[in-house]
Amino acid sequence: MHRPALALAAILALAAAAPAASSDDPYLWLEEIEGAKALDQVKTWNAATEALLTKSPGYEQDRTRARAILDDEQQIALPEDVIGANVTNIWRDAKNPRGLWRVASLDSYAAGKPQWRTLIDVDALGKAEGKSWVWHGANCLAPEYVRCLVSLSPGGTDADVVREFDVSTGKFVEGGFMLPEAKSSAAWVDKNTLLIATDWGEGSLTASGYPRIAKLWKRGTPITTATTVKEGEASDVSLQAFSQRDGGRIWPILNRGKTFYTDEMFVGTANGKFVPVPVPDTASYQDVIGGRLIYKLNRDWDALKAGSIVAIPLADVAAGRAVTPELVMAPSKSQAIEEVSSSDSILWVKALDDVSGKLFALRRGGDGRWAATAVPLAGNSTVQIAGVAGERNMAFATVEGMLTPPTLYAVGADGKAAAVQSLPAKFDAAAMEVEQRFATSKDGTRVPYFLVRKKGVKGPVPALIHAYGGFRAAQTPTYLTGQPYRSGPLGMVWVEDGNAYVLANIRGGGEYGPAWHEAALREKRQNSFDDLHAVAEDLVKTGVSAKGKIAISGRSNGGVLVGAALVQRPDLYGAVISGSPLHDMKRYTKLLAGASWAAEYGDPDKPEDWAFMSKYSPYQNVKKGVKYPPVFFYLSTKDDRVHPGHARKMAARLGDYGNAVYYHEYLEGGHSVGADHAEDAVRAALLHAFLQRELSGEGK
Repeated sequence: MHRPALALAAILALAAAAPAASSDDPYLWLEEIEGAKALDQVKTWNAATEALLTKSPGYEQDRTRARAILDDEQQIALPEDVIGANVTNIWRDAKNPRGLWRVASLDSYAAGKPQWRTLIDVDALGKAEGKSWVWHGANCLAPEYVRCLVSLSPGGTDADVVREFDVSTGKFVEGGFMLPEAKSSAAWVDKNTLLIATDWGEGSLTASGYPRIAKLWKRGTPITTATTVKEGEASDVSLQAFSQRDGGRIWPILNRGKTFYTDEMFVGTANGKFVPVPVPDTASYQDVIGGRLIYKLNRDWDALKAGSIVAIPLADVAAGRAVTPELVMAPSKSQAIEEVSSSDSILWVKALDDVSGKLFALRRGGDGRWAATAVPLAGNSTVQIAGVAGERNMAFATVEGMLTPPTLYAVGADGKAAAVQSLPAKFDAAAMEVEQRFATSKDGTRVPYFLVRKKGVKGPVPALIHAYGGFRAAQTPTYLTGQPYRSGPLGMVWVEDGNAYVLANIRGGGEYGPAWHEAALREKRQNSFDDLHAVAEDLVKTGVSAKGKIAISGRSNGGVLVGAALVQRPDLYGAVISGSPLHDMKRYTKLLAGASWAAEYGDPDKPEDWAFMSKYSPYQNVKKGVKYPPVFFYLSTKDDRVHPGHARKMAARLGDYGNAVYYHEYLEGGHSVGADHAEDAVRAALLHAFLQRELSGEGK
């Protein structure tokens, strides 16, 4: 190990001097999120990392370039929502780092020439109110879309404040609806009534820290007089309130999350009662269209196969009658349905086919059968439904690839797509090439991955693999300026250096539907780690890279992944990037929202679950005397989803055992880390400098 990294490891080890060695966990004090001692430790770690990496050749150039790309006004103004004849958008640039919430007519937007009117300047509002507001969205009451429930988070946490806003006046409503800071959900029932699930005081939250009680609140009455309509159990994940408009009616809905993957949904009826929807609790609600609830099946339901989309008559549900589900769409073996969104009479479905995006428009015929029409969009791309315009039966969709910048399309009722806006290229894609490959995992499973390199590059070269592998979340190939997640143009500059960038589609995600996810669930978690190892080994076998020259990157659940890979195969990897990670799987259910993920990982308090979790839990498997690859941890103090103690304790233990550790904890930003582009640009430059030092030997 080179001298500067040893010096950094020594700084971290000294700063993290542990309590008595006999303690089972000598670093518990680092779980005190705002504790003075813990924050002093964080500041010391941050300073050591910044002092080392900001002096690296090219750091400032990288930071400046990343900031320019992130702040570039040539960005697609994605619709945050389509409200009647208008489109809303949240716009961030150099002058407006926290964003402008603005509105334009649907006609001008679809024509690619939107005329924007600012509704809320989030930066100015925060300055005026002395708050570090981060935009969390708005929910506007149909069909007028004049009154909106605006959610603002202090510093980017999942908890936010909800305030009523009047679009016509451009002001918050004096004496209007307002919810204090909490992990709330609030929905319009009518202009004078809200359906709310929030923190009502002692005993009103689940063990995961989310609301479990929903109430109806009438305008002009104290919130303390709101009427309870549903209570969940303390052992539930959460109770969420929302509403759906179907034709001229608003349906209030409650979703009781019993576990992360089992739900019980209730529909509000005209008499004020909430009746259960008779579907399997493993099915996932998607949308409502033409008097039908749309669900995706995650398990077989009689003759209907997992992964399919089905429709349930709303009238039968509201009347308490038995329902007969009808098949809307069944994916092929290579497909997975990812997104579903409805306009007035078209159901828009985004699917993956061998991880390539496809968009379909579905209509229900008079015979009760649904017909799908494929929308002609570029192949081998990532497709996202950006929004739908109900009365126009129009959808907005983005299409992009690793070497192809995003284009926003407006898709009409006739299924034809017209480009609304295309971004200019940010790098010389002609000098690069991308290909999809397949590795063979330990149990013989074919695992797809995307590989990007400069043309003509001869291996082996340093490689960076990004992966996730959990929670049904598929990883799709988006433009390199945003790869990997929330790290700005890191993937772009890495390939420009002559290195290889890889996006791995390991099991645990949703790339091939429910079965792909369940293949790495709970006691099967090792499959996702084996898949990552297989991709890395395939890079070695094919001459792309070499052992010790491969970096791995993962964020959130991806932190479990890269942490397990770190302790299982320190011989294979040369560097690790761990963002907002879970690492202590022994205590994760006791930290913030951790209890809500027991269905994904298991319950460490159950001996039968800890028996398999203990084999991979990163924090518990770090051993003295083993030389581990250097790790860069990035996270946020304000993350109220994944506890910062995971990264802090892992960093302390690795450093105390003499390993090189880099650390950057941003004081704001929440689970996504960066509250604005400035922090995202700093992180991209720091990570590039880290990879150059540890894999390319630059700046040592």
